[in-house]
Amino acid sequence: MDRDLRPLTVAAVTAAVSCGVLAAAVRWAWLGPDAGRGAEFCEAGRDWVVRQPANTFSNAGFVAAGLLIAWHAGARRDLGAAPAGAAAGPRWRAAAFACLVVLLGPGSAAMHATQSVLGGHLDLLSMYLVAAFAAASATMRWLRAGTAVLAGVFAGAVAACEAAGAWDVRVPVVLHPGNAAFGLLLLTAVALEVAVIRRDRISAGSGFVYAAVAVLLVAFAVWNAGQAWLCDPRSLLQGHAVWHLLCAVSAYLLYRYYASEHD
Repeated sequence: MDRDLRPLTVAAVTAAVSCGVLAAAVRWAWLGPDAGRGAEFCEAGRDWVVRQPANTFSNAGFVAAGLLIAWHAGARRDLGAAPAGAAAGPRWRAAAFACLVVLLGPGSAAMHATQSVLGGHLDLLSMYLVAAFAAASATMRWLRAGTAVLAGVFAGAVAACEAAGAWDVRVPVVLHPGNAAFGLLLLTAVALEVAVIRRDRISAGSGFVYAAVAVLLVAFAVWNAGQAWLCDPRSLLQGHAVWHLLCAVSAYLLYRYYASEHD
């Protein structure tokens, strides 16, 4: 099958540059000193170049998932449905989503590798970018609008998440206000996507979304267990690392659900 290699090329360049910059930042301590960020996720900080090896290198799953999304997005065939009047085609949005999923890898690894304050901010920012894009894309489709709406909602959602993340309080279950904002954006995106599908009579492979939700629920259960009864700080088998890998699988399955849409 002929493919458009541009989505994969852009995602691959994003992966190479972001991972290269992260490696240099870890090697030369550009992100600042170890401040204990991420210590709540069980794995003990080692006196190595990489503080939490399991929780760091498991983020390679996001890079792999983003590249797989980009590879699939390059297929020269219909890729999802676009409601009447909507600009920014499905292939363009799939490529952008692929790059943001890729960035989840080095973004999260920045915190676990260094346990620095700036690394923690990059971890949250990478989460915000993915959730904001999902919500902005869904809003654009619901309004049958163009890329200006997508860009505006995206920027506003990221800013709102940053404001929430600056609130210094502990939130039950999800721990941090930024995590709560991230989850709220994802729920908003799902609700709007369901509304678009019903309004525009779009069909899709429901098995993908059921699988994505199931994997995410298992991942959340592991995320919580890994901080409690499954916690072994010195082990290289970490529940939080499993959370990273399962979330990468869920992101890929969610993309495949969007790509399966048809009028």
